[in-house]
Amino acid sequence: MLAVMVFTGIMIAAMLGTPLFIVMSLAALSLFTMAGVEVSAVAIEVYKISSAPTLITIPLFTFAGYMMAESGAPKRLLKVAEAAFGWLPGGVAIVSLVVCAFFTAFTGASGVTIIALGGLLYPILKKEGYTEKFSLGLITSSGSLGLLFAPSLPIILYGLVAKVDIDKIFRAGILPGIILILVLSLWSVINGPKVRNKRHFSFRELMSALKAGFYEVLLPFGVLFSIYGGFVTVSEAAAFTCFYVLIVECFVYKDLNFFKDIPKVVLDSMSLVGGILLILCCALGLTNYLVDEEVPMKILDLMRQFLTNKYQFLFFLNIFLLVVGCLMDIFSAIVVVVPLIIPIALEFDVHPIHLAIIFLLNLEIGYITPPVGINLFISSFRFKKPVTELYKASVPFLILSLLVLMVITYIPELSLFLVK
Repeated sequence: MLAVMVFTGIMIAAMLGTPLFIVMSLAALSLFTMAGVEVSAVAIEVYKISSAPTLITIPLFTFAGYMMAESGAPKRLLKVAEAAFGWLPGGVAIVSLVVCAFFTAFTGASGVTIIALGGLLYPILKKEGYTEKFSLGLITSSGSLGLLFAPSLPIILYGLVAKVDIDKIFRAGILPGIILILVLSLWSVINGPKVRNKRHFSFRELMSALKAGFYEVLLPFGVLFSIYGGFVTVSEAAAFTCFYVLIVECFVYKDLNFFKDIPKVVLDSMSLVGGILLILCCALGLTNYLVDEEVPMKILDLMRQFLTNKYQFLFFLNIFLLVVGCLMDIFSAIVVVVPLIIPIALEFDVHPIHLAIIFLLNLEIGYITPPVGINLFISSFRFKKPVTELYKASVPFLILSLLVLMVITYIPELSLFLVK
């Protein structure tokens, strides 16, 4: 009876809008107490995560991404991408997808991409002749588009929780991420204005844009080359990226004042990092209890009664993860759900790296899945539009993303091609 009352109270608190990390903490504390287990046991797992050498990459990459978002980098990179791709049919939309993917990779799906780039891209898309509905849908969907590319924070956290090589997940995400951008680019070409201002490729314009944004264009190539070339670890790449961006934005381009602007950027970026770490620690408590009670094995025994092969499991896994993705933030979902599904996936012979890409792509799509996909509400706030209007605008992009998800799910070679 007491257990029913406790968990009824927790459910009511959740429905009243209590932060998710508090709900998870209450659930974990209640479960451990009722099971007669010392709550201090949770601290052991928290210590294991905190002592992981790659954990430092989360604040470093986040700080670098926020500095770029607050500087003139979005405008410079937009000019480079426009000079390179703007002459193509649907070029402006393709530019939007590429630039948004770049920023999301460095900031995580934190809403920074929509806030920082939305105001730049929306009028450009409208001026090019794209409808308001298409423009809103593209920007909203692009807010989580780069999660499969290095140095994505969710990839780093997934690697920490799942104990999977982060470098391998970085490599595995390249091809699926490119496929998703290509599919959305094709849709942009199809839905482009029938009559458009024809632009011609200008080598001089491209060189001028590259010269203006050279140091920022160089950054992703330098990070990827140094990591994949085996010259540095992910942690070392994060430290270099942070220092590089600080020097470039403060002392080369001088967009940011070291004494006036950097403290504010530190505060904003570390608020996000603090939230991630708080969620991580609180979610670990709930996860530990579920693992200790052998919940994954019980779920596996139940699934064996209904699922007979790997492909059925993958189908139901996608449905489950899409629901999780639109109800939980990506960091909570990784910490709580990953330890539960890994043993089940191994039982059905799903490669751990392939599972990582399926998981991350599902949660990327969850950001634009109605009714509570977080990007929908961020765009609603940014563009002052009813959230129902964003639902309609995002549906075509959601459907296309789901089709890509099915292809990635059932053709594991696309994820494992660069890993083997």
